[in-house]
Amino acid sequence: MDHDSAHEPAHGADPFTAADYAARMAAAARSAADAGLAGLLISPGPDLAHLTGYRPIDTERLTLLVLAAGQEPVLVVPALEAPDAAKAAGAGALTLRDWTDGKSPYAVASPLLDAAGRFGVSDNTWALHLLGLQKELPTTSYVSLSDGLPMLRAVKDERELARLAAAGEAADAAYAQILHVPFAGRRESDVAADLAALLRVHGHSQVDFTVVGSGPNGANPHHEAGDRVIRHGDMVVLDFGGLKDGYGSDISRTVHVGEPTEEEQRVHDIVREAQLAGVAAARPGAACQDVDRAARAVITEFGYGERFIHRTGHGIGVTTHEPPYMIEGEELPLVPGMCFSVEPGIYLPGRFGVRIEDIITVTADGCRSFNNASRELAIVE
Repeated sequence: MDHDSAHEPAHGADPFTAADYAARMAAAARSAADAGLAGLLISPGPDLAHLTGYRPIDTERLTLLVLAAGQEPVLVVPALEAPDAAKAAGAGALTLRDWTDGKSPYAVASPLLDAAGRFGVSDNTWALHLLGLQKELPTTSYVSLSDGLPMLRAVKDERELARLAAAGEAADAAYAQILHVPFAGRRESDVAADLAALLRVHGHSQVDFTVVGSGPNGANPHHEAGDRVIRHGDMVVLDFGGLKDGYGSDISRTVHVGEPTEEEQRVHDIVREAQLAGVAAARPGAACQDVDRAARAVITEFGYGERFIHRTGHGIGVTTHEPPYMIEGEELPLVPGMCFSVEPGIYLPGRFGVRIEDIITVTADGCRSFNNASRELAIVE
């Protein structure tokens, strides 16, 4: 079994230290207390990676980070995985407590919890494990982190921002190169494979998605690249991203095979204007929904409001989709260090779609973009 996942990703990025992880865990424990929670229970996945640098395979054996204000962080791990946990970048900032097969891991974990406490739990925690804790401590209660502490990973520090910027530059570079490959006469899946290869060439260790929606398939925002052969005259939506040095990229651009019609160019121009409006609305103190409203207002003004069928954006970090979300009803204020997509689109069923997306971060006086690839309608062959 490959346990390299216990180590910090390495493509030349400045490595995170035990002190970085200690600061994150302390901030998380304070945030939990401020939210009225007795603590946080963190299972393998993006929350654990963010807080400790440990990325184990998620199995039926309990691995659980217990965080609470006023107590040292403890990571409960299976004994056979303890050597790997000890190698994690953040291991020096926590205590390891192992358990052996044949013993109850919940008996090991439960003394670390306030028996009457309400705890925030990682969204992806197995029901098996949560039910095991409840059986051991029947007076505890639990809330998912999406509900109880949705902004746990939302505000990035400078070194996280540097990784996100590098991932954005890599996605830009992949886009610049894809414009020079043949489109007409090839399947969507062929172009998607080219995109995946280019992301890896530019340092991505993981490719999460390569949407290539040609012609009518572009009207499906999450179209999975298939066997449709791209034709001259097609509008093609490209949306691709993944992880570089553990942090996400996500970019969308729409290209055209040959010269576009006047209508196609006009729709693209509207989306481009909407995307710029969404970016301009991103500043400290604005609500998440203000970004959505700004982009949506432009598309609605031009009569395509009903054809913009998804939220304007999502957060990004150690995963390519995470809170906060730029959507109507989300009144959470933007603060410096939040990173998210701005990606309005127009989708005309049976005909074509257009989407333009950048990842941006909120700054002290506005925002800056991690994607700087041209937003003009590119012509491909």
